[in-house]
Amino acid sequence: MPMIIEPRNGDAEDDASSTKTHSLIAIAGSLLGEISLPKLALAWVIGALLPSLLLGAAPLVLTAWVASISGRVTALAGISSLILLALVGTVGWYGFRPLFRMAERSFWSLNALVVQPGYAVCREGLQHLAERFFSAGRNPDRRATWRAGSAIGAGLLGCLVSGAVCALVWPATRWSGGFADFIDPLRLVVPALANAVAVMSLYLAAASLFWGMADGFMDQPRDLGGFDVVPASARRWRVAHLSDVHVVGERYGFRIESGRAGPRGNERFLQVLDRLAEIHAAEPLDLLLITGDMTDAGRSAEWAEFLDAMQRHPALAERSLILPGNHDVNIVDRANPARLELPGSPGKRLRQMRTLSAIAALQGERVRVFDQSRTKLAGSLTSALAPHRDRIAAFADAGGMRLSVGLGTIWVDVFPMVLPPAEPDGLGVILLNSNAEAHFSFTNALGLVAEEDMQAVLAVIREFPQARWVLALHHHPIEYPRPAKAFSERIGTALINGSRLLRLLRPVSHRMVAMHGHRHIDWIGRCGALKIVSAPSPVMEATEADPTCFYIHTLAAAEAGIALLEPQRIVIEPRASAVSA
Repeated sequence: MPMIIEPRNGDAEDDASSTKTHSLIAIAGSLLGEISLPKLALAWVIGALLPSLLLGAAPLVLTAWVASISGRVTALAGISSLILLALVGTVGWYGFRPLFRMAERSFWSLNALVVQPGYAVCREGLQHLAERFFSAGRNPDRRATWRAGSAIGAGLLGCLVSGAVCALVWPATRWSGGFADFIDPLRLVVPALANAVAVMSLYLAAASLFWGMADGFMDQPRDLGGFDVVPASARRWRVAHLSDVHVVGERYGFRIESGRAGPRGNERFLQVLDRLAEIHAAEPLDLLLITGDMTDAGRSAEWAEFLDAMQRHPALAERSLILPGNHDVNIVDRANPARLELPGSPGKRLRQMRTLSAIAALQGERVRVFDQSRTKLAGSLTSALAPHRDRIAAFADAGGMRLSVGLGTIWVDVFPMVLPPAEPDGLGVILLNSNAEAHFSFTNALGLVAEEDMQAVLAVIREFPQARWVLALHHHPIEYPRPAKAFSERIGTALINGSRLLRLLRPVSHRMVAMHGHRHIDWIGRCGALKIVSAPSPVMEATEADPTCFYIHTLAAAEAGIALLEPQRIVIEPRASAVSA
């Protein structure tokens, strides 16, 4: 008998979080009733309130302690006062270093949580309006001018708003403390919060003005006018670029983002690998680069399916490089997008360790990590993880907060990963982690590259001054020079400090090609001399009956640095069995 509900075709539950069938506003509205308010409040306390208190209380505690001790020191005379002063200085240096470090961490935590996103929202909002209503139909030069002007306008607007906020809270600030504050610490709460708001507002005002001017006067993104042409004798590298394959753990599983509007299972990804194996057998590839979102939600079953698929093609696996995407590490619960995770949750750490384990299995012996100084390359990823293998395995087996302590540092320290060039003037690959620390599935797509990771990129480029590079990351470093479908799509997936990354890379951009995924958009362009390649997803953005594609890029050595030749577009047609199903 025909079934009333055909389970192989899915149902409404598979579309619950699909942005292809629901708008982001509709999804957000449906989540409001399911969010755990106590957990949301606790997450807010840990993520924002506590860092604010630590930052704002630091000057009060420090000045109160100094005032208390200085009164005793001045009451003494002779050599004893000098000895005591030296002792006090020593105790203060070692005793207050944790306070300084906590204040510093709190500052940068608030910077990542409030300051940079605040400026990015303002910048992208004005640029979205400019491109949507004023630059439509304009030539590329006019469109770039509108983008630059809106960035400067965003900086000025951010500066004015931040200055106004600082002026409002300034009467409540207090910058010196007394002994009474140690007796009744609750007296510090209001001035500490006011201090934190004032500090961050002043910083945002200055930073917005600086960032706005820097973004306005930097090179704006443009479509690539044409591909390079090099002599037949030029050294070349063939790079197959995949991204956002979103492997699921079930034979008939659908993906979070596409739901029933996309393919089910992993048949399309298997087709892609089969086709790549045929191409490699006929004309060898140098690299298979997958720029994130290997899995749909970072679950063990999904990683097992991905690794099993790669093991079917050992020739591809041995030249593959992968890096983490937001779906690999930031999806809290694929079945419940309203679920929150507290900062430091072992769930997020577990997803990171699964991802790191898969990365190490594929490329651990080939890629290298940085030393503790972050200024030069050290050993392989495998050797860096060797002392921690038992801890990671124990945590994966038992879970829990206690076993997860310290694993976050391991995750941070292994990035960027580097595949060094085989020759001094050869091709190397730098793999970045561009995922922001998100603890809510609905905000999982934001990106942020750590400042120390950017400096590490510059350090490795200095270490190999003649090499050419592929800079691989998941998020797009800058918004494409075309109107977005919706503002929520634009700001919800942004690399918050992407323009900062591009400005740092400008002196070496002629020796580099940036490759990314994330938006599933087929685009090749440039920002100044830096060529940027966005990979379409060979799995998403189509049903099982529709074709998808990916690209094989040819990079070549050129006198000016690195050349990007016209790519080979590979179309994956649906199999007859998938269409008939």
